[in-house]
Amino acid sequence: MIERLHRCGRALFGVLRRPMARAFDSAENPLNHLGAMTVFFLWIVLISGIWLLIFFRTSVSGAFESVEYLTREQWYLGGIMRSLHRYASDAAIITILLHIVKEFSFNRYRNKRWFTWVTGVPLVWMLFVLGITGYWLVWDELAQYVAITSAELMDSIPIFTDSMASNFLSDDLLSNRFFTLLAFMHLIGLPIFLVFGIWLHVFRLNGPRINPVRRMMAASLLALLVLSALYPAISHEQANLAMTPQTLRLDWFYLHIYPLVQLWSPGWVWVLLVGISTVIVIAPWAPPEKKEQVAMVTLDYCNGCERCVDDCPFGAVEMVARTDETNYSHQASVNPGLCISCGICVGACPTATPFRTRGELVPGIDLPDRSMAGLREDIVAVGKKDESAHVIVFACRDDRKRQAM
Repeated sequence: MIERLHRCGRALFGVLRRPMARAFDSAENPLNHLGAMTVFFLWIVLISGIWLLIFFRTSVSGAFESVEYLTREQWYLGGIMRSLHRYASDAAIITILLHIVKEFSFNRYRNKRWFTWVTGVPLVWMLFVLGITGYWLVWDELAQYVAITSAELMDSIPIFTDSMASNFLSDDLLSNRFFTLLAFMHLIGLPIFLVFGIWLHVFRLNGPRINPVRRMMAASLLALLVLSALYPAISHEQANLAMTPQTLRLDWFYLHIYPLVQLWSPGWVWVLLVGISTVIVIAPWAPPEKKEQVAMVTLDYCNGCERCVDDCPFGAVEMVARTDETNYSHQASVNPGLCISCGICVGACPTATPFRTRGELVPGIDLPDRSMAGLREDIVAVGKKDESAHVIVFACRDDRKRQAM
């Protein structure tokens, strides 16, 4: 079952990669930078949100009026910033969901990678809560719908004694203090936790790429600006708790779960959300994957050059004091708790060249299960299988543009 899901996910990315590979090389393919693109979109959300905050009034009457001022009267800047804030938030949802599917499909969530996978779950929750609270602050009819439905969801949790939904029975019960608290949570509280969560998500990686290449950032920003100019984000009518909104334009990126509250009970919606999150969290251990042997250092061929240390994406290789009697001062050492047996360190080792034909091929660092000597044997076997082949090309299977060349 799990392998079937992996194949389906890889097939999906195969379909997406074909047009992308024709348009971009590997270094600039957005599908290779989904996590970094999410961080970039969050930066846009932060910067545009700061501008909106300057003009935003945290009161029941002032919230809608200040947003309308930005949208209508200051359309050339405030309106663009609001639309940019909206569309960058939606783009972050797209990239983060694609990032999750990609990591799952290519089996990059098990064994030593479980920590990065599991810490990503609260990040998704925080991102959705940020988007939902952002809709509250506009205080139009959509915000009224989101606030009342969210209150119903919160009231279904037994730890709360007072009803939140009662705060939205009339305009008289809704206080300015509530908007001040909501603005603080949306603009300061949750972003701080989100930044800490991103750090926790990547801190076990060695030199994580949290920023995409500049041309990709420029192209993405330009596309969002064009979209903001052509289809500006606008509000519904001002919220009126004495009336029920009749027509709503839902943002399906963030509010897709809300119609279910009307179809099901809030309790069943929580069962669905918690159930999906639980399945994602336990995925690295269900079923457990066969553990591969970690990289092994052969001191006779290790000169302490540190290339394997620099290239290891998980910081599993470090330099320690030499334990033999050679003239080299340091040697590579592998931490079994961090090594995922990816083989990148082997490719970094200067002695791990499969084209060396004289003598035994023993790199300074190697994988016992997939040795460099075994790779050389495979190369030789391919050459003997088809004697008419004069060139063997080594290429990334995901870089179809270069393969075509």
